[in-house]
Amino acid sequence: MTHLSVVLPTFNERENISPLLRDLLAIEDFFEVEVLVVDDDSTDGTPELVKEISKKDHRIRLISRLGRSGLASAIKEGLLAANGDIVAVMDADGQHKLSDVINACRFLIDQKSDIVVGSRFIGDATISGLSRRRTKSSSIANKISRFSLPSKYSHLTDYMSGCFVLNFNNCYESIRKVNVNGFKFFYELLAVSQGRLIVSEVPLAFQPRFYGESKLDFSILWDFVISILHTMSFRVVPRRAISFGIVGATGCFVQLMFTKFFMEIAQLGFERSIAISAVIAAISNYLINNLLTFRSNKLKGFFLLKGVFKYLLVSSLPVIANVGIATAFYNTIVQSAFWAQMAGILLAFVWNYAASSRFVWNTP
Repeated sequence: MTHLSVVLPTFNERENISPLLRDLLAIEDFFEVEVLVVDDDSTDGTPELVKEISKKDHRIRLISRLGRSGLASAIKEGLLAANGDIVAVMDADGQHKLSDVINACRFLIDQKSDIVVGSRFIGDATISGLSRRRTKSSSIANKISRFSLPSKYSHLTDYMSGCFVLNFNNCYESIRKVNVNGFKFFYELLAVSQGRLIVSEVPLAFQPRFYGESKLDFSILWDFVISILHTMSFRVVPRRAISFGIVGATGCFVQLMFTKFFMEIAQLGFERSIAISAVIAAISNYLINNLLTFRSNKLKGFFLLKGVFKYLLVSSLPVIANVGIATAFYNTIVQSAFWAQMAGILLAFVWNYAASSRFVWNTP
């Protein structure tokens, strides 16, 4: 009998997890089953409930993640801990029907595919668990994803799916390479595989969530943009550098806006205006990067305040260089406040990314 591992990433899914585990264990007529619940330090009692259930049934395993979070990293950790020849990934909120997962497993075996994904947008698929706006957003995201991925995967219709089944041995090397800061694990898996995997689709009946609320927020949309740009750069430029660069672009806007304000409204000279606006832009960059680029190491409370001073200290050299280069450019090359600031900002970016990553957020 085929050994099937099912990976369930969870965060505050206590109301949903118990009936799902019961249904999963009931498919033993078809597969030898193990279930791995990968929990991101839920606060609603999810891990405690799973732990109690696992004491009564050894087929259930709990992986409690303290100090680690994120859907992609939870899936990767669960996959690498699985013992099954076939591994299925599905949501724990009831939106993926177990019958669809079983169908995907059978299709994987019959067609000898490496991955079979449950698609919400193919043939007989149905969507009752997404709003019209979310459905449209997913369709747009799929079109962008198709453009950025290897052409071998262009036949797929749902790169954003969270329900898929894979042949573990065939996908192992690609799984290891997946960037856990990515937007969607399935998308990242296709990107790192470089077209080497055989991927098929089956229809998915996408259901409304049983209990709780969706975890989708702006940070996930941000991750999607970064994932696309990362893939289109042939994964040469680090994800965080791309994110840091986009945030830096907002800092450019802030600096230019405040420089204009101080020069035209406050009637300050260029040197004083750019000095003040450069500091304001640096603080703006710090706060946005803390929320998005480095949110896995996000600073809070006292450490957030302490981080401001560390960031300003780290960026003080490029801020001075920013002002100095911009002023020299303005006075000796061309009296353009815009291009003068661009010269200083470019130098500041390179230093800020390398230094702040290490000394502010303690990341390599």
